Amino acid sequence: MSNTPAPEAATDTLPSAEPAPTLHGHPLTDSFGQSVVHVARSSYVALIKQLADDGYVMAIDLCGVDYLTHPGRALPEGFVPERFEVVVNLLDIEHRRRLRVRVQIPADDATCPTLFDLHPGTEAMEREAYDMFGISFANHPDPTRILMPEDWDGHPLRKDYEVGVIPVQFSADYVQNAPRAEETSAWQ
Repeated sequence: MSNTPAPEAATDTLPSAEPAPTLHGHPLTDSFGQSVVHVARSSYVALIKQLADDGYVMAIDLCGVDYLTHPGRALPEGFVPERFEVVVNLLDIEHRRRLRVRVQIPADDATCPTLFDLHPGTEAMEREAYDMFGISFANHPDPTRILMPEDWDGHPLRKDYEVGVIPVQFSADYVQNAPRAEETSAWQ
């Protein structure tokens, strides 16, 4: 399966230095053989629509990333590294191509437009990104938690989330403190 997007019309005929590649006006990079397009949050949905017209009709993955401990990562010129990122992997079945879309999401406004209207299959993936990272998706049809209980405080995959302990019923500690038979006879 090729990771190369469909070529755009070449307009440069001068033998000068080659400009950075773009896709629909957005910087295009390579990550270990996969094409990656970087887009501003404000242009995110418009780009996904254009890519659907180009054949990228299936959103196979959408996830959040917390770069709290990696603030200096490399991004194309004009993009400022933010704490969070939304990453979408698209598939063009007809031409056997994959494309990754990366959107920078600031920590002080961790919201992103939803892709639900274009790709209904992203509904659960966006809920998971909210549940685990706290990235909200504007106009999402069901912006509730999907993995954690509704009353859970925080977002467990954030790098600054406190590591906690949940007691396990089958641990040695539970067996030692388990109710005795005479205490449970009323349950039967």
